[in-house]
Amino acid sequence: MAATLIPDSDELRLCSRSGRLHRGSEVFDPWQLRWAAAVAPAESEPVTATEAVQRLSASGLLRGVPIAIIGPKEANAAQLATAEALGRRLTETGFKLICGGRIGVMEAASRGCRAAGGSMIGILPDDEWYDANDHVAIPIATGLGPARNAIIARAAIALVAIGGGHGTLTEMAFGMHFDRLVLALQGAPEVPGAIVCEDVEEARVRIARRLLSLDRPRAAP
Repeated sequence: MAATLIPDSDELRLCSRSGRLHRGSEVFDPWQLRWAAAVAPAESEPVTATEAVQRLSASGLLRGVPIAIIGPKEANAAQLATAEALGRRLTETGFKLICGGRIGVMEAASRGCRAAGGSMIGILPDDEWYDANDHVAIPIATGLGPARNAIIARAAIALVAIGGGHGTLTEMAFGMHFDRLVLALQGAPEVPGAIVCEDVEEARVRIARRLLSLDRPRAAP
């Protein structure tokens, strides 16, 4: 059963003067991706988590820790459409993306990213950069074969699986092992702890909340 969509609201406020993100008596460090004690600003406006990511990214303040889009080389039409929409929507929001750099879900996500003006990073299993699909902007040839799946999971702060078989399953399992947020769409393998999302928008909200450290318990004062 799919998880219920969480509200994209956490009492966040963006300071109109400094552009800094606040939550009560805390301020977000967009480079270290963590909260610290601070005085609430006098002039601020409410924002959602996704709006906060978009505006911090546009200002150049937000560190580009990547989000991974993973899935099979052989995917159906619905999975390809979802991957392309996800790549485009996450890029529009300001996220930086990585994938496995090949065909199928990876290529569709890369196409969506490129269409939105982003630069997809492809972590290739191959020996040479030119084995990447035509929409990967930054191909990284590892020569590691399937072992490159662990690199993708380790490098990303969150992973979104769209469909998939054994290869996608290993990436999801690595993601859970590394304490990453792992989301599942369009028939992705079932992995304990992975969150099944209704659609691209739910995935986008959950990723924004993870990047802003909103989905973890607050540290004790």
